[in-house]
Amino acid sequence: MSRPPLPPFTRETAAQKARMAEDAWNSRDPVRVSLAYTEDSRWRNRAEFFEGRESIVEFLTRKWAKEHDYRLIKDLWAFDQNRIAVRFQYEWHDGAGQWHRSYGNEQWEFDEHGLMRRREASINDIAIKESERRFHWPAPGPRPADVAGLSENPL
Repeated sequence: MSRPPLPPFTRETAAQKARMAEDAWNSRDPVRVSLAYTEDSRWRNRAEFFEGRESIVEFLTRKWAKEHDYRLIKDLWAFDQNRIAVRFQYEWHDGAGQWHRSYGNEQWEFDEHGLMRRREASINDIAIKESERRFHWPAPGPRPADVAGLSENPL
């Protein structure tokens, strides 16, 4: 299976890959998201370490059961050959209705078919008021073209 764009990445194809990942994650469909990763993809998400698509689906299912009305924006930070680094922000609320904004960075490594074989994510959460939310579009679903990315939405 191939997942274009393929490495080596250019600025344009790396940005395209980041936007494709953003759109997939905003679908909140764990199976759809898992298909962008190799069968034996290795992950570090915060303090969790795991491997393989089945584990990815289990992790994302748990994540989105807790993080309601999840909306994510990713922004290309750097790229080289088969690696991409992104920074991101996402907003969500818990079961009690408390809103959060999560900030983080991810480092990605891809195989020759454009599937991600390694993902490392560092993430920090802050509680916010609902009135402080920045990301407003129907969810689940991709960020509309008229909603600014992180480069237009400073910290």
